[in-house]
Amino acid sequence: MIYIITLAFTIYCIVMSLRTIFIPNTIKGKVVSVENFVYLTFVYITILIGFGLVYIVLETKGYQIMIEQYPMPTENFVERFGTYLYFSAVTLFSVGYGDIAPIGIGRFIAMVEALIGYTIPAAFVAKAVYDRERK
Repeated sequence: MIYIITLAFTIYCIVMSLRTIFIPNTIKGKVVSVENFVYLTFVYITILIGFGLVYIVLETKGYQIMIEQYPMPTENFVERFGTYLYFSAVTLFSVGYGDIAPIGIGRFIAMVEALIGYTIPAAFVAKAVYDRERK
């Protein structure tokens, strides 16, 4: 039961973080500013950690999410979570390095994360331009 609650809460946090991009008047002032950069950074961090948690929760429930080229059999939970954060970051920011590959349900989740990673900058810029033209 705790796994379902954790998974649901993590997905909720990811959705709410993405939702902030589309709420009116969230980006004020200049199109490029320190505040906007920090805002976008926190959105990315929330999504990165959120998907890392989704991966580790599903693995803990027995789903195989990824396969590593150089597995370390003595990893504890913290090291494993670090591996999933790394996998989440590589998926969110690029197409991957090739040292970790998603399998099973991990493929679908990685596709969703990659899609989010590619659309956030476009949505952020579109919102900034829209807010600037509206003023």
